[in-house]
Amino acid sequence: MEKMWAGRFEKALDKQADDFNSSIHFDKKMYKEDIAGSIKHALMLSTVGIITKEEYEKIADGLTSILEDLENGTLAFDENAEDIHMFNEAELTKRIGDTGKKLHTARSRNDQVALDLRLYMRNQANGIIALLKELIGALYTQAESNQGVIMPGYTHLQRAQPITFAHHLLAYCMMLMRDVTRIEDALKRMNYSPLGSCALAGTTYPTNRDMVAKALGFDGVCMNSIDGVSDRDYCIELESAFATIMMHLSRLSEEIILWSSWEFKFIELDDSYTTGSSIMPQKKNPDMAELVRGKTGRVYGDLMATLTMLKGIPLAYNKDMQEDKEAIFDATETVIKCLGVFIPMIKTMKPIPENMYAAACKGFINATDLADYLTKKGMPFRSAYKVVGTIVGECIKKNTTLDKLSLEEYKAHSDIFEDDLYNEISLETCVQKRISKGSTGYESVKEQLTYVKEFLK
Repeated sequence: MEKMWAGRFEKALDKQADDFNSSIHFDKKMYKEDIAGSIKHALMLSTVGIITKEEYEKIADGLTSILEDLENGTLAFDENAEDIHMFNEAELTKRIGDTGKKLHTARSRNDQVALDLRLYMRNQANGIIALLKELIGALYTQAESNQGVIMPGYTHLQRAQPITFAHHLLAYCMMLMRDVTRIEDALKRMNYSPLGSCALAGTTYPTNRDMVAKALGFDGVCMNSIDGVSDRDYCIELESAFATIMMHLSRLSEEIILWSSWEFKFIELDDSYTTGSSIMPQKKNPDMAELVRGKTGRVYGDLMATLTMLKGIPLAYNKDMQEDKEAIFDATETVIKCLGVFIPMIKTMKPIPENMYAAACKGFINATDLADYLTKKGMPFRSAYKVVGTIVGECIKKNTTLDKLSLEEYKAHSDIFEDDLYNEISLETCVQKRISKGSTGYESVKEQLTYVKEFLK
């Protein structure tokens, strides 16, 4: 295929250099967006009188037929084309003749690719928002079903205080809800059309950029043509949001991996989302969660690749910027795949409440409540903290727990202790007494569930 820019050159591009320069093998993903943008651009050209109405209709029909043929498989991408823009334009000219050559009037590949990428990423980002909401819904359902399930809460991976399984899962709902709003914020800033910026300086033709922007669902146009073709901030913002999503998924993956181990056995993963061993017949491995945890670094790398690529290039467009696509495409596809497997894994996950409760009975996780008991009866908290610390040390020496000590043993440490202390340090009471907003208390968890439900509406 002859290059569109071949007129300036006496020699053909070296084959190896041509392959190195080509982007068709990855930017062909944007064929729908490229065709949609071209049809609206042609409509604008006819509206302002740069081409005739008949020429517009011929171009629109030709592009629509290319889209249909690509969709139904009767047309294959030409891997010898330099990029998706040149492929579509060459195919159009092949189908409708010289009229196809008028399509590129008043635009450059610089603003064309900037448009295509914004359109493509807008669609993909909205798809990821939908997947995030589905995952939040899956976590919400599990939390709603397990409001009364008590488990140990951890700090430093040491048992700390009793919480409910619902409260723990709702923490991840809050993280993922923020992920949704991060993408939504990025979409607001990126939803401006660069088309009409041309190579970098705009055009001498009497174009109507606002018309094209509105037709393509943008909120307006990029106000500076140099910025219009060279801005990739939205890629960085989206990759940053995607990296944060993966960090959250990785943290939950780590917990799922721990919870499904024999050492914890808080949950049972469905067979559909685990694998076995080639040599150990007893194994049931949480490979999906482990893969998500591993793929997190890949998305981090995509973000760093884009930041590094952009940091040293002057305005306006430079060929370096072709490297934006593989990174953003990879980050996008990785997040979509991870969410795609995570959602059903969470939906089919089975909690094991008796194991969670048994673990909560160990580790003195009601010690803070025992200190609070003394404080509410008048003892300064720091003094209460010391008394309870001493009692815990005594329990460890005797290999017993706080609820098994006799009242006489308690009174040896303070006369404030009475029979009511046993009710105060029961796990159910410890949870129920947490009445502060956002806490693990039953009423607070119900309020959090309502908050998530409203968000999903």
